[in-house]
Amino acid sequence: MKKRILTPIVVSSVTLLMLSGCIPNAGATPNGGTGTGMSNTQTAAMIGGLLGAVVGGSTADRSGTIGKRSVMGGAIGAAVGAAVGYSLDQQAQEVAQVLNTNVDNNPNAEQDNNKELIVSNTDKHVKIMFRDPMMFATNSSVPTASAQAEIRQMLPVLRKYTNTIIQTVGHTDNRGSYEYNMQLSKARASSVGNTLHSSGISNPLYSKGCSFSKPVAPNTNATNMALNRRVEIYLYPNQEVIIDPCVQ
Repeated sequence: MKKRILTPIVVSSVTLLMLSGCIPNAGATPNGGTGTGMSNTQTAAMIGGLLGAVVGGSTADRSGTIGKRSVMGGAIGAAVGAAVGYSLDQQAQEVAQVLNTNVDNNPNAEQDNNKELIVSNTDKHVKIMFRDPMMFATNSSVPTASAQAEIRQMLPVLRKYTNTIIQTVGHTDNRGSYEYNMQLSKARASSVGNTLHSSGISNPLYSKGCSFSKPVAPNTNATNMALNRRVEIYLYPNQEVIIDPCVQ
């Protein structure tokens, strides 16, 4: 039994390496940040390929076709995974371009108070983060005119990817009660979502407030509090990969 399971996985791994080409050196990503050494497209291809190989191997018949089915399953899974990964990589690049910035997948980027706008992506979503100072007046949930213009710059990309699911999320610092900040974060997320919706996009769109449940820095000083006041826009390829942005 162990040999029957191991064989398709090994075979598919070889197929994946052939499909994806050589793996870049660890620490380098196509976006210039730090990472695992693989692009999201390559990661998605590998995951898809392994799943495809398992499925292909488990459906083999008694005539000894397990190896062939595993290779086919791995190749199909890799192709599907690569397509999703490529779409997210491509979307992130296009969003960054229209916002006049670069994709930054450095995990420490959100703690840099010089960055008021960050576009990043994983193998499951694209995330656009706006700091509150560039979006809202103090205690206001209405985006400023410049913020609305910034949001609308993304419309050509969103219209291109009509199946993309959009989630707008608000975060605050911990001044005031949790309930007050929950209402403020919800209102700000909804306002950003309404700005997109009123512009005529057809994408599914959801909004969520997180209050101060997910800080990017301890709320111990004014600088850190400013880092925590932000609005995020997530772009998902399908329902299955939607996260809870207040926790994850």
